Amino acid sequence: MIATLATAALLQAAAAMPPAAADPVYPFGVGEKFRYSAKLGFLRLGTGRIEVAGVDTVRGVPSFVFRFQLEGGNALYRLNSVMESRTGIRDFKSRRFDQDNNENGRIRDRTFEIFPDSGYFRRDNDSTHHPTPTHPLDDAAFLFFLRSQPLVVGKTYTLDYYFQKEKNPLTIFVEKREQMELPDGTKVECLVIKPVIGDRGIFAPRADARVWLTDDARRIPVQIRSRYPFGTVTLRLEEMALATPGTEVRGAP
Repeated sequence: MIATLATAALLQAAAAMPPAAADPVYPFGVGEKFRYSAKLGFLRLGTGRIEVAGVDTVRGVPSFVFRFQLEGGNALYRLNSVMESRTGIRDFKSRRFDQDNNENGRIRDRTFEIFPDSGYFRRDNDSTHHPTPTHPLDDAAFLFFLRSQPLVVGKTYTLDYYFQKEKNPLTIFVEKREQMELPDGTKVECLVIKPVIGDRGIFAPRADARVWLTDDARRIPVQIRSRYPFGTVTLRLEEMALATPGTEVRGAP
């Protein structure tokens, strides 16, 4: 009798509890890798790479490690740039952003520690607190955020999500659809998107960038075009390795 009453009480308590939050589902996973040719017109300048490099823990929060690398140039201009983001798996908020940039021999290495719950970020070893929005995104995380959004042709999306609050808003304009070819020869419909974020880098206003994402569940970035001081560079997908969606959540520490 006592056991029966205890079981009934447990069942009643379980029924009163809210349902567990579902694991987020993304169109990418750990191990996904894309390699691009970087071209100025028909001239090959170098190579670009985008990947979900792994899962790390930042201040107790399991986080994606997103990496974006571009290297190359010409006789007048050389660039070796690596951006790395650590962005929460469940809330998709940036918590650490590293920039290693070598532009014509001018080296600029920066680390931003971002605290979404406290509303501020710090740069390198500077103790100054700078304001950040409640849902901060850095430059590297932005592309992956873009891939996870339901986008409609002809619409403009304006968001106060950039981690440096004073440089908001970031905007996403979905221009049109266009057919593109994947490395295996498959032709796919792509969304052509004009993103604007921050004031420097590949998606800055002066870069007049465009991103081609497959208009399917995978949201593969097939092409990225951006303006640099020496001309407009096109990153065109040459090799890709996809990951199984969802594995990054189940495998998180």
